[in-house]
Amino acid sequence: MEKLVITGGKRLSGTIRISGAKNAALPLMCTALLTDKPVTLHNLPRLADITTLSDLLNHIGTTVTIVGRRKSNVVGRSLTFDTPEIHDTDAPYDIVRKMRASILVLGPLVAREGEAVVSLPGGCAIGNRPIDLHLKALEALGAKIEIQEGYVKATAPGGLKGGNVRFPFVSVGATENILMAATLAHGTTTIENAAREPEIADLAACLNSMGAKITGAGTETLTVEGVEKLHGTEYTVMPDRVEAGSYAVAALMTRGDVFLENANPDHMQAVLDTLQEAGGIVEIEENGIRVKANGHVKGFNIVTQPFPGFPTDMQAQFMALAAIADGASVITEAIFENRFMHVPELTRLGADITVTGSSATVRGVKSLRAAPVMATDLRASMSLALAGLVAEGETSVNRLYHLDRGYEHLEEKFRQVGAAVERVAT
Repeated sequence: MEKLVITGGKRLSGTIRISGAKNAALPLMCTALLTDKPVTLHNLPRLADITTLSDLLNHIGTTVTIVGRRKSNVVGRSLTFDTPEIHDTDAPYDIVRKMRASILVLGPLVAREGEAVVSLPGGCAIGNRPIDLHLKALEALGAKIEIQEGYVKATAPGGLKGGNVRFPFVSVGATENILMAATLAHGTTTIENAAREPEIADLAACLNSMGAKITGAGTETLTVEGVEKLHGTEYTVMPDRVEAGSYAVAALMTRGDVFLENANPDHMQAVLDTLQEAGGIVEIEENGIRVKANGHVKGFNIVTQPFPGFPTDMQAQFMALAAIADGASVITEAIFENRFMHVPELTRLGADITVTGSSATVRGVKSLRAAPVMATDLRASMSLALAGLVAEGETSVNRLYHLDRGYEHLEEKFRQVGAAVERVAT
């Protein structure tokens, strides 16, 4: 076991290069199941979730290899995923339980092989996230679904057929799953109330580069004209908007000046707007975003919403920011019901937070005090690390495996802009 030890009080200044987006990379990796030709992905982050999904794909029949850079503008790590044949249409519990995104192999397997048996997923405990929408969407394309002994069995012996899918509420994962499945369905599929997140547009662009016929990416209605076969591709993963937002908060909390190289402002407007509301200076530059402090942090109000609204994946980080703001902030979590589990740990550091239902009132304090804290989920981990940057004394963040799921080289990136952060064995 390891922990993060942070000595607070350091002003952050310098450049942080933003890695490829985990939430985009995972579905992009699953596209390799839709074709018997190689799919090469550039700018893949080194994260535990990437390793977990690679293990699952390898179990199914995908060979994963590290490749050299083929283009002068390629950044990050490049891997090739090659699935000439599907060796096993079963996705076992021992792998799937580690990460909810493993359910994304379901749609591609049914589309290509006409069958799949996938364990009900595990993952972080931020709320009840059933996969009903994934299953009903596949049923709309003609799949037969059974759930037995903790596994989903989906079959479509004659292949999937185009149909109309309308989600009762926005789901990123369900949109991704049915989007991939529909590319090989017979006929045309319409997906209504689809997620509009940039990661969906990234997936659609990758699939189109493989020969898919998808229109409407970035809107609430996607149209997919099924094709008989997809070919391989070479594609670069979009920058991680959540990582960029997290380091932007760090710059403001420490009254620093940080350039977020490779960050895309079009993907994070709601976050940038809130940073400015809180008193930060945001400057859009040619190859990224600069975030600077402008005096004291001011209180703000946010409500999490699907894109283009304020992202739930940034709620915990902004709660850490609100903890040291002048005045009160109100943060309402409208996506996941259990995503305030970081509140007790922030209060250990001296934060003044009152939770009423789905809203938290955060009254800013003059200073936070170091203490040992325990991460409860991925984004909560980052909120505690951010609080540690400004807390008086030495804060230790335990359960680092949560952070390792979503932040590449966290301590190195913090140190290169002046933070006093170490990873130590416990």
